[in-house]
Amino acid sequence: MMIIQDLVIGYQNLPISSSISGEILQGSLTAIVGPNGSGKSTFSKTLCGLLPAISGNISCPITLKQNIAWLPQHSHIDHDFPINVFEVVSMGCWPRKKITHWLYPDKARVFTALEQVGIAHLSSVSINALSGGEFQRMLFARMLVQDLPIMLMDEPFTGIDEETQQVLLALIMKLNTEGKTIIAVLHDSTIVENNFTHLIRFDRHTGCNDVEFNEMPTVEKEN
Repeated sequence: MMIIQDLVIGYQNLPISSSISGEILQGSLTAIVGPNGSGKSTFSKTLCGLLPAISGNISCPITLKQNIAWLPQHSHIDHDFPINVFEVVSMGCWPRKKITHWLYPDKARVFTALEQVGIAHLSSVSINALSGGEFQRMLFARMLVQDLPIMLMDEPFTGIDEETQQVLLALIMKLNTEGKTIIAVLHDSTIVENNFTHLIRFDRHTGCNDVEFNEMPTVEKEN
């Protein structure tokens, strides 16, 4: 369980939220929702340690930074960097191992992840030749390689094709059945309502944003 107590998020000591308190349950499917600019991405980056909190605490039985796999928005990544698909996915090996394991990665693990997302045939392709859906599959494979208990995703379905969305959603549900805690910033209310068990809702008002933690009504999950 991740316990959030009186957390205030923002940039350079300028808060963008009111005090946030709530729990993210181990093994849950938690969606972070709200309008653009309400603080969802800032909150997710604070959870995984990419941004410092202005105040408050995030407590967890495990060390968060070493146990959260992070999937950023693909639009925030340089698509023209001279590197191929295999090399990007291999980077998922290094946070939990020595740097030599990135230089000489576990090729079997990397190719297994690429096969899971359906782009093993693109392993040697430069990332600047990928479509939006292929690029997102690559980033998802990098997250899979880390094999960590918490998977935190910032808008994993934005700007991708329907087929890729369904492939990645099916993988997310499979990972959850295997015991992974899934936390995702999402915009599609249908995906949230049909698949997720818990909700963190950001509401934008004048001044700081308000945040609510809720359990989703029991629904028949889609397979």
